[in-house]
Amino acid sequence: MNERYVPINKGNYSMDTDEREAAFDKFRGEGWEAEYADYRRKWSEYALNQQVSDYPLLVDLELASICNLRCPMCYTISDEFKKSVNTTRMDWDLYCRIIDEIGGKVPAIRLSLRGEATLHKRFADCVRYAKDHGIKEVSTLTHGFKLNRDYFAELVDAGIDWITVSIDGTGETYEKIRKPIKFQALLDKIKDIKKYKDERGLHRPVIKVQGIWPAIRENPDLYYDTFAPHVDLVAFNPLIDYLGNDSDIAYLDNFTCPQQYQRLVIGADGLVMKCSNDEENREVIGNANTETVHQIWHGEKMNAVRALHKEPQGFLKSEVCRRCYLPRETNDETAQICGRQVTVRNYVDRNQEIGR
Repeated sequence: MNERYVPINKGNYSMDTDEREAAFDKFRGEGWEAEYADYRRKWSEYALNQQVSDYPLLVDLELASICNLRCPMCYTISDEFKKSVNTTRMDWDLYCRIIDEIGGKVPAIRLSLRGEATLHKRFADCVRYAKDHGIKEVSTLTHGFKLNRDYFAELVDAGIDWITVSIDGTGETYEKIRKPIKFQALLDKIKDIKKYKDERGLHRPVIKVQGIWPAIRENPDLYYDTFAPHVDLVAFNPLIDYLGNDSDIAYLDNFTCPQQYQRLVIGADGLVMKCSNDEENREVIGNANTETVHQIWHGEKMNAVRALHKEPQGFLKSEVCRRCYLPRETNDETAQICGRQVTVRNYVDRNQEIGR
């Protein structure tokens, strides 16, 4: 039998220096170094060895499946998404019950998925509750609209560990994509965050900025030089088929997904998806309103997902997997960023026009 291909952390790539990447990783683990190293080791090993732990290593908790932007490449604006997904905010009692169960057992949670997490009215309370109950790393992904100095200070006080801000390009390029946010206003917020951290000697939360490659490609040096002085890490994502338009897809041989050994994904309404790439709730494997995390993680439906991926090219039997970027073949594009050579792994036959 041919060796399985299990991609770890595929789809998001650093455009930064080795030294800054090392510092970012160091600050992520500051204060829980041994446990952090164990967590990162297990993130790869469990997936490669197809080992099911007692609890997932990461739980994605979608605090809000709503967003206040209308980005042209985002699936949340599609009719299919609106028909399939209950656009809402997570109930506070449900959130607390999940954290009560997984606190001290799951090392990391990510308070975001499809929508804009900071639209949850108790976002800071969610961070604080998780930290108070033994979650070592609390992270989120945001478009940054709310990240003014006062709101950031509130999140720091709550104990947030890692914030990723999605910023697609600079100047007019950014503003065409991320309406109605103005680029300079967002950049000023990023600078204020840096100043706030420096004034207090804070290493955390680590701040990462990332953007989709077509919005950066024309002048990657400008993108990097704009943000690197003010954040901990600068990264990019190749453009994926956000809108489900691709029909001619080239797949990898012997692909096996790592996610069912790494993370559990709970939507804002409590429905549990089989992975973080099931944007439209096509394969629901549980309901956190009526089941525990432990029951879902070891349940019949999740085990069926794992069994499917053990079959040769078994992922092709799943519509979610067939549409996913993880099993897709890539074409390497080489770029120079501030004198460093960076490899961009674009997906084969993927249109590089944003919104197509």
